[in-house]
Amino acid sequence: MDAGICGFRCVVEVSALSRRKVSVALHTDCEMLNAMNPELNELDLRPAMKSLADSLVYRIAARHSCHVACPVPSAILKAIEVELGAALPRDVAIRFEVPDPP
Repeated sequence: MDAGICGFRCVVEVSALSRRKVSVALHTDCEMLNAMNPELNELDLRPAMKSLADSLVYRIAARHSCHVACPVPSAILKAIEVELGAALPRDVAIRFEVPDPP
């Protein structure tokens, strides 16, 4: 995925370890995202998929100074849902339409 203006790309790799546990690996040149990898190695579904404010994935991202608008934590959660069969794989996009100056 293209994370945006930072210029970093990131591949989110999720592997099911069981029905309730996954392993997540981030492949990127971003130091902050790479620093998250050890904590994402084995995630339990419940703390990972709690409410947005309580999601373990977002707490891990915050601990590693991930930018508040970085789309990677959301992509991690989407990939977990797909890997565990809780969602169908479908691309997500954020597009900006900037009006022409007058």
